Parts: sequence; structure tokens; C-alpha cells
Amino acid sequence: MAIRVLLVDDQALLRSGFRMILEAAGGIEVVGEADDGATGAEAARLKRPDVVLMDIRMGDVDGIEATRRIVAADAGKVVVLTTFDLDEYVYAALRAGASGFLLKDTRPADLVEAVRVVAGGDALLAPRITKRLLERFGTDLAAAPTQDAAVAELTDREREVLRLIAGGHSNLEIAELLVLTEATVKTHVSNVLRKLGVRDRVQAVVWAYEHGVVRPGEQGER
Repeated sequence: MAIRVLLVDDQALLRSGFRMILEAAGGIEVVGEADDGATGAEAARLKRPDVVLMDIRMGDVDGIEATRRIVAADAGKVVVLTTFDLDEYVYAALRAGASGFLLKDTRPADLVEAVRVVAGGDALLAPRITKRLLERFGTDLAAAPTQDAAVAELTDREREVLRLIAGGHSNLEIAELLVLTEATVKTHVSNVLRKLGVRDRVQAVVWAYEHGVVRPGEQGER
């Protein structure tokens, strides 16, 4: 079955461009478009897309609030579209439940791959963009370490894996750094997500910073 995508952006030209790129790739169907957050959230509720490509800066209801509504209704996984260098709201969108983010000038092939990755159940956490994001917004997350029960449940190895996830490392890179098989790393990642009660890698990073498990400047570099 084709991956169902909803486009939410207040620029018609961008929506048309994204539609052309996605539908030309095969296996992806754009099931709707919206030009503001409120309409986008309602369209997601009605159409139940697999992935929502969401702009942030829009009208009365911005992409952050629209993302929050979509996630609360379990009406699709949201990938935020951002110019990044001008956008002060990316982290807020992730906290609202977005499954990842893309730069608006991303290559067509990367846009298609992002949709497929998120539709497949993973989160879009590109290392280069993640590190830039955390450098810019991480100081706002300098929370004191908490005694959250979930923290206590993590093993030392799982904490190490979580720090590497926060550094934007892929499963393969984590396996190489820790001298483990990729299958073992996947098991650790699954355990981390389950114990933290989060649904994907992006939300695990948000959780780690908010609970002081990882701090700005300590992004799992080895």
C-alpha cells in the first residue's frame, strides 16, 4: 500500500513542489493539502495520513499547535519543515510530538527517504541537523537531574546508548562505537524507548535533555 502523506504549508508553491517530488517517487500518495495549522489538524483527523509534512510559521494556528493536536488525536506522524536558521520553534515542535524535522531546502531524494523512514516507524534524527539543533536550543534544557523512576530503570549500557542517540548517532554507528552487533543495539534502543515511555528516538532525546540525563555539550561524543 502507498504511504499516505498530508502537506501542511501556507505557501502553495511549496506544497505543489513537494507533491510533485513525492508522487514521482512511487509508493507515496499525497492525500491532501492544507494552508494553515487548524485546517491541517482537522484534515489529519479525517484522512488519517501516515505522515504529515508540517510547516511551522502559519496563520492563527501554527505548526506547533497543529502538531500537538495531530499527535493527541493519533492522526499521523509529523515531520516538521523548517528553514532552521530563522526558526526559533523547532524544539517546541519536537516537544509537541513531532517525529522529526527537515530543512526546506533538503534534496528531493532526502525528502522522499524521510517520508519512508518515518512511515516505517522510525524517527528522523539526522546527526548534522540534530547537533546544530541542540547547540542552539540545548541551553534551554539544562534541567537538573531528576529522580524519575524511568531513569533508575535504565541499565548503564542503556544510558550509554541513550547518550549516543542524543548525539545523533545511528544504530550502526552506535554498534561500532560500543563494539556490539547492530541487532544488539536495536534491542537496547527498544528497551530505552519502552522504559522511558516514548515512541521514537526524537522523543527519547527530548526526554533525556529535559531530565538532565544528557546536557548540552555532552551529546554522546566518543
